[in-house]
Amino acid sequence: MANHQLSCEQVVALLNFYVEEKLSSKLSEYVKEHLQNCPSCMNKYLQLKNMLNKYVKIDNNEIENQYITKQYEDFKLNLSAYIDNELNDFENIKIKKIAISNPLARQDLENIYTFKKMLLSSYEKTKNDLKSDFSKNIIFQIHQNNPEEKHFDPFIKLSIIFSIMITGIITGIVVLLYL
Repeated sequence: MANHQLSCEQVVALLNFYVEEKLSSKLSEYVKEHLQNCPSCMNKYLQLKNMLNKYVKIDNNEIENQYITKQYEDFKLNLSAYIDNELNDFENIKIKKIAISNPLARQDLENIYTFKKMLLSSYEKTKNDLKSDFSKNIIFQIHQNNPEEKHFDPFIKLSIIFSIMITGIITGIVVLLYL
């Protein structure tokens, strides 16, 4: 096993998985061997184990299960519509009442708002980072790439059409007078 010694950094990175018993048997053996020979890593392991043991005493499933109700399930189904203001007034009030009375629902709502705020700030940062308007650049490039396409000023186009119409009217009048 001397060939498979792990460094302290590797062991620290694997400690969570080791505590949760999510490592392969071989890798678990290597971590265990390192912990037996390294007091610093063993101390970190014991601290992590003690911290996790404090939370294991409180059975999160029991706490959460009392709040997972039919109302909470309805809340989860309508949460996206609520965030996007797609619900009517009655449904909005219903969602607000559930969020007030149910800690899980309140946490879900806070998480969604935090995520939405993070997306918006990311969008604003990206938008501010892009100083130029790319749509104008793309249209300009399209016009540059199509030189065979003739682009006339709209005023010139209207003037030509107006001249043709006037010529047609005058020609029509002259023809009618001489018939």
